[in-house]
Amino acid sequence: MKPFFTPTPIQQLTETFQHNRFYMKREDLIPLSFGGNKARKAYYFLQDMEQQQANCLVTYGSSSSNHCRVIAAVAAAKGYPCLIISPSSQNTPTMNQRLVETLNAKLIFTPLSQVRDTIQQTIEQLKQDGLRPYFIQGGGHGHNGTQAYVDAYHEIKTTEAEENLIFDMIFHASGTGTTQAGLICGNHLSGDTKKIVGISIARDEENGRPVVLESATSYLENHSQPPLSEDAVIFDDRYRAGGYGKFHEGITEIIKQVFIHEGIALDPTYTGKAYWGMMQYIKEHQIEHQTILFVHTGSNPLFFDQFQKFSYTRSVRDEDHLYRNAAASENGLGSNR
Repeated sequence: MKPFFTPTPIQQLTETFQHNRFYMKREDLIPLSFGGNKARKAYYFLQDMEQQQANCLVTYGSSSSNHCRVIAAVAAAKGYPCLIISPSSQNTPTMNQRLVETLNAKLIFTPLSQVRDTIQQTIEQLKQDGLRPYFIQGGGHGHNGTQAYVDAYHEIKTTEAEENLIFDMIFHASGTGTTQAGLICGNHLSGDTKKIVGISIARDEENGRPVVLESATSYLENHSQPPLSEDAVIFDDRYRAGGYGKFHEGITEIIKQVFIHEGIALDPTYTGKAYWGMMQYIKEHQIEHQTILFVHTGSNPLFFDQFQKFSYTRSVRDEDHLYRNAAASENGLGSNR
């Protein structure tokens, strides 16, 4: 089974904060339901599902979940029933949830404390109904998810070779952990020493870092590879803005500026929070003159949930800034923010 996408592009940004060069790997351009890291992982899960001859998808996630949106899209395209277990405490209407409903996935809301039991009951009922359900952990957790980002790391290496680049650091939004685990494993297996920084969008370090480490360690053991060093996992929880789905004006402002200057949509729950966290990390650690890659892990539909917060009222300073950018561009100098 061939992937439904080609390697995603890496785009240089106009950003030059603290004399660093910034690039973005555009996982949001994977051509499946607005793309993202969950779309990349979906290929691997779909391949495994079809090998097992399953004919029904079951997964778990909140109303903001990119994973649930993508799995619902895969199921709809293949004609498979799709059931999504979702915690009732997180049932806030979002664009992702509307898309899930449009794709005819069945949402089953349950108290957070009963999620595990509800998943088991749902799977058993499907079996009794004569279906062969395939369960995907929330966020696409597991070896398939890790493998997806080992492969993505190889794409990064290919771009480096083709463009004569070396990325010193890679930043991304870290949630359930397999995206970060895959990038870390790819770095490890390639013999590289890049700093992979996961900006937590929800979990504190005490709970989040062990999950990433376990995922990476399990993957390497499964492939008979040497273990990681303890300092390979950088899981920074200082930029969570209060937890999952929460954000503040600093995050919405940077989303607005990236959209204006780069033409790229980020969102306040995942990518915008991680991008803002990356900038704080760079400032606090006084990082300068580095080549930095930000992995855009998708979630573009959530950009529109907060679109009204990004209204752009030009101040004199804004107009002057835009004028200087235009003048610099006219003179072939490019932008220098």
